[in-house]
Amino acid sequence: MTTYSAAERAAMTRALTLAVSPDVPVGLHARVGCVLVADDGSTVAEGYHRGAGTPHAEADALQRAGSAARGTTAVVTLEPCNHTGRTGPCAVALVEAGVRRVVYAQADPNPVAAGGADTLRAAGIEVVGGLEEAAAREVNRIWMFAVAHQRPFVTWKFATTLDGRSAAADGSSRWISSTASRRDTHRLRARCDTMLVGTGTIAVDDPLLTVRDDDDQPLARQPLRVVMGERDLDPASRVLGDDAETLHLRTREPAVALAELFARGRHRVFLEGGPTLAAAFVRAGLVDEIVVYVAPLLLGSGLNAVADLGITTIADAFAPVVTDVTVLPGVDGEQPNVRLTLAPGKDR
Repeated sequence: MTTYSAAERAAMTRALTLAVSPDVPVGLHARVGCVLVADDGSTVAEGYHRGAGTPHAEADALQRAGSAARGTTAVVTLEPCNHTGRTGPCAVALVEAGVRRVVYAQADPNPVAAGGADTLRAAGIEVVGGLEEAAAREVNRIWMFAVAHQRPFVTWKFATTLDGRSAAADGSSRWISSTASRRDTHRLRARCDTMLVGTGTIAVDDPLLTVRDDDDQPLARQPLRVVMGERDLDPASRVLGDDAETLHLRTREPAVALAELFARGRHRVFLEGGPTLAAAFVRAGLVDEIVVYVAPLLLGSGLNAVADLGITTIADAFAPVVTDVTVLPGVDGEQPNVRLTLAPGKDR
C-alpha cells in the first residue's frame, strides 16, 4: 500500500487549487498544478499551467525553484508528460532538475503524452501515483472526455415556457427567461471554450454571443463563436464583429462540426442554437449535458424548444436523467425561474 506524508497530502491539495486558478483557460488543455516539497516538508516552489504555449506546471515550478529543486519531491495533479509539443517533456525536465521523488494524482489519459512515469523511473526517480486521483479527475472531467471521445463535450442550453415553447407565434422570444437566468447563462458560457449556434439563429436574433458579467460587461477572455450551417451570413451580423473570434462552419452535420472543433483544440461546446440545430445534435447522440431554464409562462402556440426528433411513440421518448434542480430567484419583481440540469440516458 502506497503511503504519503502529511506534507505531500497538503501539497496535493494546494496543487489542485493551483490547477483551477482563475487565469487558466477553460477546456482547451488539461489543468495542472505542481508543488515542489523539501525533505523537511516545506514548500520550495509551486507552479501551474496557464494555457497553450506557456510552461507546464512542472516547468513553471522548476523555473521558480532554480537550483533549489534538486532533491525535492514534485507533487503534481497529472502524470508528467513525456512528449515534445510547444514545450519540452516535463518528465525530462524533472530528471534534469534532480528531483528525488514524484507524486502524481492521475495517470495521463492522452496516449500522445503518456509514459512520463516510466521515463522518471528509468532515471532512478521514485514515482507513485493515485493521491487524490478522484479530485484530479473532476478538475479535468471535460478534458478527459474530449481526449477519450476525440470530440468536444456538448452542453445544450435552452429556455422554455411551461408548455415547451421557445418563442411565441409571432416569433418573439425576448425575454422568456428571467434576468437571473440570463446571468446564470453567462456564468455557464464562461466555462466553455466554444459557443455554437446555427445560421438561422444569426439571421433571426442577430446575437452577439459574448460572455458578460453581472454588470453586463464583457469578460477579458471570450469563447470562440461558431456558426454552423451552409447559408451565407449577413456581413453586418453582430457575431462577425471584433468582440470575439468567430468561425463559420459550412456544414449541417453535428459530427463533422465537432470533429473540426476538436482538431482546432476545442474541448467544451455550449450549444445555444435553435430547435432545428438542437434536434440534429440530439438525434445524432451528440448532446452530453442539457441545461434548461423553465419560466412560469404559458403560450399555447409558437416555436417548440426542439424540432422533430423522429419519435412517434411514448416508449421511444428521449428521457434524460435529472442531475440538478435549482430555483433562480426573481430580480426586480420578476417571477423565479427553474434551472434543470440533465444528462442523457445510458442508451444515448
